[in-house]
Amino acid sequence: MSPITQKQTFKNLNIEKKQEKKKWKEQKLLKAAAEFKKELEEDVSTNDNTKVEDVSPYEDRVNGNLTHRICPPYTISIAVPGSILDNAQTSELRTYLAGQVARAASIYCVDEVIVFDDGSTQQDGVHRLGENSCSQFAKLLQYLECPQYLRKHLFPLHKDLQYAGLLNPLDAPHHLRQTDDFPYREGVVSHHLVRQGKGSYVNVGLLRDVCIDKALTPGIRVTVNLLPQKKGTKKRYGVVVPPSQPRTELGVYWGYSVRLAKSLSNVFAKAPYQEGYDLTIGTSDKGSLLEDCDDSEFSNFKHILIVFGGLDGLESTLECDENLSINNVSLLFDKYLNTCPNQGSRTIRTEEAILISLAQITAKLSKSVVY
Repeated sequence: MSPITQKQTFKNLNIEKKQEKKKWKEQKLLKAAAEFKKELEEDVSTNDNTKVEDVSPYEDRVNGNLTHRICPPYTISIAVPGSILDNAQTSELRTYLAGQVARAASIYCVDEVIVFDDGSTQQDGVHRLGENSCSQFAKLLQYLECPQYLRKHLFPLHKDLQYAGLLNPLDAPHHLRQTDDFPYREGVVSHHLVRQGKGSYVNVGLLRDVCIDKALTPGIRVTVNLLPQKKGTKKRYGVVVPPSQPRTELGVYWGYSVRLAKSLSNVFAKAPYQEGYDLTIGTSDKGSLLEDCDDSEFSNFKHILIVFGGLDGLESTLECDENLSINNVSLLFDKYLNTCPNQGSRTIRTEEAILISLAQITAKLSKSVVY
């Protein structure tokens, strides 16, 4: 056999082997897909009202059963002093501290985070180095709450966000991937021109922008309810809805809003709800124990506000607020609680107190509120 013939024979053998390997891989994938489909149908068959195509990407699997993540029927707001960033030694740690608060808010389905000035950044009427703590804190909270695909459109380069890339993602339900199928999405109005009277295009993190029925200013953030896609077309249409609609309609947690308050009194006075906060809780090591409170005292409310103090506590915050004339800070709240009795450390940092308090208070509320 000549060298050329021998070379051609080996080439043909290699081609045949590659084809056999490709067929084997395809058969393996088809078998795995069939097994996955069979398991999914068995899970869904336990509920007659549930179809395979109705399974949401935001359902948890508990003990083999699919259960929706339902938000509580009330809103949770937390107020945190911006001065806690001044207690961090470096710019990286300041950023990471804000990330810890954002993570805690997302874990416990907080609807509003209020960053207030507790007066510790002022001395003799003059601001110290911490004068920008509140604005930086608020900006970092907003950055983390924003879905990743919108950040480059809504947050220009800024010194306050220099180390934001170090932070852990919130991975909240509204932080959708491109492949996720969900009726609501956060988006930003695109600069792409649409024919006059035909609405605007919105970038919602999909391959194509969604066309909405309203002409809006480019660059603003909106919540879009996606309409069913028409057969034979790749174009998507949607309707702009209030940001609260995914929660009210589907019971899905849809992130938190951020509000700046100039003082502790403004936290109460500038509430976004018409009826205000109907259950207010202050946290302090001088408060009463949560276990001593009756479950009935944590029922029949719509909006709860939990206020945390800074390095010197809420007592110091009261002294710096000229709009408040009372002498006892506990009189500001319906409940003044110590959520971490018998602490081993002399101090509990605010970011730690937020996690501890939200865990205990939400557990108490779940016993009193009917979902």
